[in-house]
Amino acid sequence: MSVDIEKELADLKKEIQQIKLRNKRVEADKAWETSFLRAVIIVLITYIFAIGFFAVIDQPRPYISAIVPTAGFAISVLSFEKIKSIWLGKHNK
Repeated sequence: MSVDIEKELADLKKEIQQIKLRNKRVEADKAWETSFLRAVIIVLITYIFAIGFFAVIDQPRPYISAIVPTAGFAISVLSFEKIKSIWLGKHNK
């Protein structure tokens, strides 16, 4: 009986350790997903692709034209966390 309990205890400790490691990975992923740096990188990539697209379709002044869709995207990305917080606040009452 004692051996079974010790094995079960060892298994539980192993599971707890695995859960802690998984939680660390999830927390790191969440930190990246909500980071300002990630948002800036996505906005810059969006701007570069928009410039390329507007240049390919011969849009006049592609560098200026690319600002509008990029700004819209930036506003949505940067305001999403605030909107999410408000929504969660109303639904977690």
